[in-house]
Amino acid sequence: MKQTPEEGNALHIPVLLAEVVDWLRPVSKGVYVDGTLGLGGHTRALLEESAPDGQVLGFEWDEEAAAKAKISLSRYGDRLRIIPTSYASLLSELAKLGVVRIDGLLVDLGVSSLQLDQEERGFSFRTDNALDMRMDQRTPVSAADLVARLSEEQLADILYYYGEERQARRIARFLVKAREEEPVVTTGRLAAVVAAAVPAKYHPPRLHVATRTFQALRIAVNGELDNLMQVLTDAPKVLAPGARICVITFHSLEDRMVKQAFRDNPAYTVLTRGPIEPTRAEVTRNPRARSAKLRVAARD
Repeated sequence: MKQTPEEGNALHIPVLLAEVVDWLRPVSKGVYVDGTLGLGGHTRALLEESAPDGQVLGFEWDEEAAAKAKISLSRYGDRLRIIPTSYASLLSELAKLGVVRIDGLLVDLGVSSLQLDQEERGFSFRTDNALDMRMDQRTPVSAADLVARLSEEQLADILYYYGEERQARRIARFLVKAREEEPVVTTGRLAAVVAAAVPAKYHPPRLHVATRTFQALRIAVNGELDNLMQVLTDAPKVLAPGARICVITFHSLEDRMVKQAFRDNPAYTVLTRGPIEPTRAEVTRNPRARSAKLRVAARD
């Protein structure tokens, strides 16, 4: 049986949904930005809570996700505006729309269920597919391109700084050697090279040994940390006084960046002393939520 748009959207479970709504406090006539629209789970809640006249501007650079969200959220009409680009373009895109102030901002940094479940996108090593990892398919450089072009030192730096991979230099050396024999252009081959590079005694007990390598390449391909820093810097320029910014992170690099930006920028008042994490019940219901952390600040 064919799924309806509503049923298809139900397969996506937004992380820390109740907490985001509680902290953003959406009200009618408010204007809110969901910087990572995805399949629209958080946006739907913001639209419901801000009825009848609240508006949400949803940024989404994945064309397929944006198209699906447009269908599943069509009932909200012009209360939702989908902006097909990265949240890093927050200031310029709001300026195009004539929006001077917003009443709340959410950024959920998790890879969407759509991207993870579409194995041909190359985000996962569960099956052997093209090594892509581009969230925006319009961008020219894939993970396979980085593995093919970068020097051993550059690859090691990416794995160490973006993946916090202690075996970064060894993995980079193995990758360079492997590509000389045969191009590393599939997820399966990348995972196999990493597994061979890391001595068995250093394989993590609960994670695939290539997890950090995949994370690092995904971050590099999509410029994720640069984009995060950009939005953290720009947000106070458009947040109304007292308006809140919620950021959900999924690994320590992101969380540290958010913590430091909130602490060091005088335009922010930190509202969460430590990160808010999902309850045990939420993790049971949605295992992908297990590493999520939410931090919240307000514009002074």
